Amino acid sequence: MSAIERLREILAEHGRGLATDFVFAVVWVTLVEAFFTLVEGPQWAYYLFMLAGVIAYFGFFASVEQATEEE
Repeated sequence: MSAIERLREILAEHGRGLATDFVFAVVWVTLVEAFFTLVEGPQWAYYLFMLAGVIAYFGFFASVEQATEEE
């Protein structure tokens, strides 16, 4: 199997999830970057907000999954 065929298979199987993950990451990083451009906070707080994005990601999608299961 060629690399292109493998990529097509992965995108067919996980395409929507990959797109959702990508959009969430881009939006989160953009918001944090814009906030710290305006506020000019300390570097450690910037990294803490970026780390909070990982926690927010898993919390958000866990709650979405739980809500869809309850329907």
